[in-house]
Amino acid sequence: MRTTIDIPDATYRELKIRAAREGKTVRELVLRGIESALSGSSETPIRKLELPLIRSSRPGTLNLTNEQIDELTAFS
Repeated sequence: MRTTIDIPDATYRELKIRAAREGKTVRELVLRGIESALSGSSETPIRKLELPLIRSSRPGTLNLTNEQIDELTAFS
């Protein structure tokens, strides 16, 4: 199906440059972007979640209350 979309000039220039660098056509890049949006996937890597580290002299034996955990993990 054919359709018409309005793309700002600066964005279109960037799109053409990227297509040339990748050896692809503008059409291929646009379709790839649309397919990515529809599938819900992204090429951006998922950031790794870093949990706070609570040190213990005997790992696996630390007993904390919810209040103590809140105090240790509170952001400054």
